[in-house]
Amino acid sequence: MDTADLTVLVTGASRGIGAAVAEAFGREGAHVLACARDADAIGATAEAVERAGGTATARAVDVRDEDAVFLLLAEAVEAGLDVAVPAAATISGAPGATPVTEETYEAFDEAMATNARGVFAVAREAVGFMPPEGRILVPSGSVAREPEPGMGAYAASKAAAEGVARGFAADAEQAVGVVDPGLVATDLTGGRGRDPADVAGLFVWAATACPAEELNGGVVGLRDWKRATR
Repeated sequence: MDTADLTVLVTGASRGIGAAVAEAFGREGAHVLACARDADAIGATAEAVERAGGTATARAVDVRDEDAVFLLLAEAVEAGLDVAVPAAATISGAPGATPVTEETYEAFDEAMATNARGVFAVAREAVGFMPPEGRILVPSGSVAREPEPGMGAYAASKAAAEGVARGFAADAEQAVGVVDPGLVATDLTGGRGRDPADVAGLFVWAATACPAEELNGGVVGLRDWKRATR
């Protein structure tokens, strides 16, 4: 797949993994639809994409609002959407410091609305603009599959997001899979882990070079990327 011809939607693109992934696609010459709730911050990401060599459309979009997601795609996608990366996510409290036994109902609902329903909204609207060879890459981590104390509703919401990805993998024409970059230094991890820029290439590989049958319904991670690109 020629990366210079790609149109890529990245949500949660104002910071962390989303911003790094948007810029990585920019370095490949792609057109990036960068969105997040913070209008000022998303503008900075669009500038970074263009400095890197790509083109960008920046919009303030809340993934909890499926109508806003649809309108973004309807207005900004001209020749079709090739890749969607629903990276918007939220966590209540400090990572590792919120036992699920103490999580509030309000925080649980917010995590599910953004981290799971938001993924569903992006995927549900994106497939209508994608060719069959399009790809949806759902960022996640081991916390979705392995018990870890103190992760509260966040862990449950990421498990739900992976379930959404598997459902689309079963029913959609496009390849839909989970991309696990390991522990990455973001607000969601308390700054622990790898620099987001160091793992952003994993998403470009998953979008362009990873075999569709390996991605679809599965989980691809750093080891797969490194093994394939040695």
